[in-house]
Amino acid sequence: MTEPAHPEPVEGRFDDGKDAGALRTIGEIGTAFGIRQHVLRYWEQQFPMLRPLKRSGGRRYYRPEDVALVETIERLINREGYTLKGARQAIERGQTGSAPLPAAAAGAAPTSASIGDVSVLPQLRAIRQRLAAALAA
Repeated sequence: MTEPAHPEPVEGRFDDGKDAGALRTIGEIGTAFGIRQHVLRYWEQQFPMLRPLKRSGGRRYYRPEDVALVETIERLINREGYTLKGARQAIERGQTGSAPLPAAAAGAAPTSASIGDVSVLPQLRAIRQRLAAALAA
């Protein structure tokens, strides 16, 4: 599955006629975000705040706040280059650089050591490039 050229907001990802607050299946989430279902199940293990409802037979139903969290995890990992551990820590501290997460997903309040709205990722990439160039020389 491929990622759309221009990521859509959560509301625009689903064109199934369901209400915005409707529960979504793991297949619908996977299709909307271009994420395979086994990856979503793995993320449930790695991100304790991601807990979709489970019905009989183990069917998963994602609430709107779960969908927003999946979107944040996908962005942090696949587009901003976070590791799973780093993405989990950023979400727990509320340092996702986007709209605030639902209170249950945000976890602890940001600490005094938080970076705030400043993204250090471009700076870290520049440092990595300089180190690689120095090692190559």
